[in-house]
Amino acid sequence: MQPTGSVRPGGRTARTKAAVTEALVAELLEVGYAGTTIERIAQRAGVAKTTVYRRWGSLAQLVVDAFADTAGAQVPLPDTGSLEGDLRELGRASIAMLRMPHLRAVFDVVVREAIHDPAARSALTEFFAARIANGAAIVERAVARGEAAEGTDPAEVIRMVGAPYYARAYITGEPLDPALADRTAAVIALAAREGLLLR
Repeated sequence: MQPTGSVRPGGRTARTKAAVTEALVAELLEVGYAGTTIERIAQRAGVAKTTVYRRWGSLAQLVVDAFADTAGAQVPLPDTGSLEGDLRELGRASIAMLRMPHLRAVFDVVVREAIHDPAARSALTEFFAARIANGAAIVERAVARGEAAEGTDPAEVIRMVGAPYYARAYITGEPLDPALADRTAAVIALAAREGLLLR
């Protein structure tokens, strides 16, 4: 017998979680966070609202959990043979993710809630930490090829790659144009080559 609350792949718990997550995203897209309620989600998912409350406790925690499952997936790591090419592809993949309505709906809520909700703040911090750690290999390869100065800080390079996209998405509201990835990659590759991004 499995412990209470454990998830059997393909089991009822997994199916319930998938249905509730799908219902959450649909509600966020349809009525926004302000209009989304546990009751509406439960009705749309075809489960009892007590099931949702028992598992997640609150709407905020449900959003955080959905964020970990959807936006938390790693962007595939490119290997084009050049630092600029890798950063460009990484940037384009990030922009594509931010332009996906179902991912953006959850991401938007977590970013907003992170201001005052510790669970959301932790989820967002872990998300970016994982992205930075995953992208470090790009910089390490560039250093080995002589494209980036010895001692270049991989974390700082990857942070700088994402900064313009998230600034546009959540601060200035400007369009997320894939051409931005090209300009950003060129500038950061030049800075890394000139030794401006050292640890």
